[in-house]
Amino acid sequence: MDISVNNPALLMRKKIGILGGTFDPIHNGHLRLALELKQQLGLEQMRLMPCHRPVHRDPPRVTSAMRAQMARLALADCPELILDERELQRDQPSYTFDTLRALRAESGTEVSLVWALGTDAFAALDTWNRWQELLDYTHLAIIERPGFSLPVTGPVAELLQSHQAPLAALDERAQGAIVLPQLRLLDISATSIREQIAQNHSAQFLIPQTVWEFILTQGLYREVH
Repeated sequence: MDISVNNPALLMRKKIGILGGTFDPIHNGHLRLALELKQQLGLEQMRLMPCHRPVHRDPPRVTSAMRAQMARLALADCPELILDERELQRDQPSYTFDTLRALRAESGTEVSLVWALGTDAFAALDTWNRWQELLDYTHLAIIERPGFSLPVTGPVAELLQSHQAPLAALDERAQGAIVLPQLRLLDISATSIREQIAQNHSAQFLIPQTVWEFILTQGLYREVH
């Protein structure tokens, strides 16, 4: 007899990861990060979710349609990663709270949702819309970024102190934990890529070849004189 059938604690909880961002443009650092998250956290799905109108940063350099197409091209040969375009389909600012509430309604109460964000974004979490309610819908996976540290004072530091948990928490409950996975990050940034292209330098090998060819064909990120 399979005792796991009668013991929910022994069943592996379904886990869905989400990596949001402008992806302006999507690059190999995004893709490798998402893949390592999927593998290290044992996620059934790892979704990349481009935002339409970011609230806490300058507007993207190219349109939402262009960024979505670049993401489709980047993921075409990677079945382990999924593109989720829901925020691009809402003609309003992209609030994480609204997205998580919709995801929770779709997934039910038992699926573990894991929202990934860098230490820079996490340090400013208290400026987000309804930030204190995010853990009612998801776990947070904080990704260390060079040059940024976890906050040690203030409301976000207090949130971390009260909710930090080992990775096993993602299997134990559906939301409410902050975890700190250790990942090998590629030192690639979209800002640097845009700057290189604007200077008429090649961004080949920093981004998928299909994305690079699309940028060249469309003339994206070139300086206008």
